[in-house]
Amino acid sequence: MAPPQPSLVLGLALAILLALCSMASADPRTSVAGQTCAPGTAVSGSTLADNFVPAMDELNTNVSAHGFGTSAVGSGPNTVFGLGQCLRDLSTVDCKLCFAEVRSLLPKCYPRVGGRLYLDGCFGRYGNYSFFGEALDAASDARVCGTAAEGNYTGADPRAFGDAVRAALDNVTAAAEAPGSQGFGAGSATVGASTAFAIAQCWETLNGTACAQCLRAASAAVAPCAPATEGRALFAGCYLRYSTRQFWNVNATAGSGSSGNNGILWILLGSFLGALAIVLVIAFLAWKKRILSRDKGCNSFIEMYGDGLSVRIAQSSLNFKYEELRKATNYFDPSNKLGQGSYGAVYKAVLMDGKEVAVKRLFLNTRQWADQFFNEVDLISQVRHKNLVKLLGCSMNGPESLLVYEYYFNKSLDLFLFDTSRRRNLTWDLRVDIIQGIAEGLSYLHEESEIRIIHRDIKASNILLDDKLKPKITDFGLARAFGEDVTHLTTGVAGTLGYMAPEYIVHGHLTEKADVFSYGVLVLEIVTGKRCSNSNGSHGGQVLLTKVWKHYKDNRVEMIVDRSIFEDSIRDEVMHILHIGLLCTQENPDDRPTMGKVVELLRNHRNALEIVLSDPPFLNVDAVEDIKEGEHSRLMSSNSAP
Repeated sequence: MAPPQPSLVLGLALAILLALCSMASADPRTSVAGQTCAPGTAVSGSTLADNFVPAMDELNTNVSAHGFGTSAVGSGPNTVFGLGQCLRDLSTVDCKLCFAEVRSLLPKCYPRVGGRLYLDGCFGRYGNYSFFGEALDAASDARVCGTAAEGNYTGADPRAFGDAVRAALDNVTAAAEAPGSQGFGAGSATVGASTAFAIAQCWETLNGTACAQCLRAASAAVAPCAPATEGRALFAGCYLRYSTRQFWNVNATAGSGSSGNNGILWILLGSFLGALAIVLVIAFLAWKKRILSRDKGCNSFIEMYGDGLSVRIAQSSLNFKYEELRKATNYFDPSNKLGQGSYGAVYKAVLMDGKEVAVKRLFLNTRQWADQFFNEVDLISQVRHKNLVKLLGCSMNGPESLLVYEYYFNKSLDLFLFDTSRRRNLTWDLRVDIIQGIAEGLSYLHEESEIRIIHRDIKASNILLDDKLKPKITDFGLARAFGEDVTHLTTGVAGTLGYMAPEYIVHGHLTEKADVFSYGVLVLEIVTGKRCSNSNGSHGGQVLLTKVWKHYKDNRVEMIVDRSIFEDSIRDEVMHILHIGLLCTQENPDDRPTMGKVVELLRNHRNALEIVLSDPPFLNVDAVEDIKEGEHSRLMSSNSAP
């Protein structure tokens, strides 16, 4: 007998694989059942973002590993608490696919202080308080009685269908309340010729009593949806759904009752086809997900938010492929994370040619973040200076936008100045060089580049240090370009409180002198090794500027200079640098020098000390540290100390 043809063998193997795949993994159920966002907005959008992204990262890791997880990042009112869970019938692969959709869509609630997203296969929530024990929330709990596409029951006896729905809901509620159920139940009920299928899931943070309370309230709410063919209850502590069709994954809910034949089949073919099956399953689901996303209009960042610079970038050397960068970061492995900024996380990446780069991942794909992305690409791609971070490229055609920068092993200046756990001492000469380099970079932006650029967020964490500890100004998301005939901009306040000039905070009056003020504060931080404000943004009249001014007037610089570097031999140099820092922080912007003048003063001690200083401004601010575009905190006008 002739041996079977290879194509026949392959076809048979694939047919078996498809059968196995249908048992092993089904539908990740990524359809959106509902999304709600909390009514309040964050007092500090950027602080919330600083906590939001790592909270989502941690949550994603936990859910991917266990099908359920919580997270809490930050402190005080800007703490971000996260909760995520897949329904218990989802396979590991389906759970990861479902929660990936949650992670993509949940940030649409930002900058609200909280949000919930219910997919038919999983759930995600974040908030600024610990909500883990909540079973009910009268303000947000909801039911969804089908859609126009799903329609109403068309059988002969709608009343019998309603009875079947109630019976099915009772069955799954009882099953989910049972010990050892992990708050999950799936089942059906038939009344006459009508059959209803239902599923129930409590979040694992609830105890048995709270779970029962949530499911019973949800059941009572959704039962009246009949004769709609679909009904869903979206409650704080649980999810409940009924349908005219069986929609859950049977194998995952069947326990040990699978047939013996299936078990034998798995044993015989598992070692031979297991790896290939996994590959095919993942490939098929990824393809299916792309098709579904395309059908729903959930495409790339550009397709959602407009072309902007896409054509110019696509035709230039700036263009990177999204998948190439994703692989280069080892799929955004947390171990490669370099830091967290206001607009996304930064990861170390190794390109195919072995070059190390830094990839900035703009996780929050909203119109505001789109504007910041295009702004940063447009501005920094046009400037070149030894003290500015070089933009190597970007990716705009994937599900999230990425910026690619030069990589610097030493990371940012704030880690050297303020993080005592990894402190590497910066000598006085190194600090002077850093102060000089930052001044030269800002002078270039203000006066020497083809377009006048105001950075608006000069601070220690936005200064990177190369292998020789030379400074590089980074993060141009908030920067603004000026026309030659424009003297100032009146704009929303954006930046970091403590570094912002008083006229800008109070009136939104933006000129180059706002950067000069920020630079002056940064100079004082570099000299003293102290932050301009404490970690919660409270100033209380004891800001760094106040202390420096007091000791400078008393000629007691040894009281404020970083003790690890101070020697009597550098006293005059310290006085000179402090004088320039205080000069840059004068209350009247006209009294502050230009950055070009600052560069000159740094090189000439005599000229700087001949300039008489007046009292700097002291800000009484009742607000959190970071203030971003469009936000209005309680900002009180500046006044001078006696």
